[in-house]
Amino acid sequence: MSRKISLRPVGTTGLSVTELGFGGAPLGNLYEPMTDSAARDTVGAAIDAGIAYFDTAPYYGFGLSERRLGDVLRDDASLVVSTKVGRLLQADARRHGSGLRHGFYSPLPFEPVFDYSYDGVMRSWEASQQRLGLARIDILLVHDIGRLTQGTNHDATFRQLTAGGGFRALERLRADAAIQAFGLGVNEIEICLEAMNHARLDVILLAGRYTLLEQGALDALLPACARSGTSIIVGGPYNSGILATGTRQGGPLHYNYEPAPAAVIERVRRLEAYCDRYRVPLAAAALQFPLAHPQITSVIPGLASRQQIERTLALYETTLPAELWQELKHDGLVRAEAPVPPLAVSA
Repeated sequence: MSRKISLRPVGTTGLSVTELGFGGAPLGNLYEPMTDSAARDTVGAAIDAGIAYFDTAPYYGFGLSERRLGDVLRDDASLVVSTKVGRLLQADARRHGSGLRHGFYSPLPFEPVFDYSYDGVMRSWEASQQRLGLARIDILLVHDIGRLTQGTNHDATFRQLTAGGGFRALERLRADAAIQAFGLGVNEIEICLEAMNHARLDVILLAGRYTLLEQGALDALLPACARSGTSIIVGGPYNSGILATGTRQGGPLHYNYEPAPAAVIERVRRLEAYCDRYRVPLAAAALQFPLAHPQITSVIPGLASRQQIERTLALYETTLPAELWQELKHDGLVRAEAPVPPLAVSA
């Protein structure tokens, strides 16, 4: 039986998503292989748990995540799906087997190529519909633009969105009701502010930049989103895992997809100590913290198994005492102006 997970609006689109969503990168065999049957079971378990918002991308396993996700979601039109544009998948006959490429163990013989132009966006949208096997995709997100991600290619790729018509393609799809919303799927703040000067974004999927560990989005981005009516979906609420595992689990600690620096590890140790004092999991505080902000519409951890889904639901439903947040603010671990969760998340 599915649980009750609250719905939140996506901008002013009329579309709503569950405040706990499903990040689909693991379905593309991110960092480790997953069988087709395990993928199907995982998505089915998420639906059974009440999750009704699913995010994916062509890049995730070079089409594998989209194919697996669509095979399960196809029979339920009430479920909301977002995927991404900005990379086209080109067939490459030299690709054989399931070796690690770009972080994915995928057997699909395609190579991702950046293309943010008008034609590139339209081709990506049509190809994603084919891979998902869905007549409609609810949300399209421009994937991985920005100076930190693109480096010296940033100016050229951003020109494809502006002068090259990428944003115009998304605006046309929205105006024609082919999609209900569009925005960005990124892991850096500055590009969000830059893009908002060129297009009316309904939503931004921001990975790792508004979390229990870092709250820089409070400075400019979240106020700008409040003014424009743009919602934020928080990806990577555990900052690449360190807020899920803490510092005492053994093995390597990761932050922002890389080995965690000493200053980050020390900050997480301090967060752990407060959570230990109140006998609540660090991961519960990390999952619930972003949802306290009124601009946040959903938090979407990557979920790779039925067991992870059950644990995530337990974290989502964990009661967190007000005193915990007071102490975290007093110690400077949570910014004074950051909204914090109520005593319990409604289940």
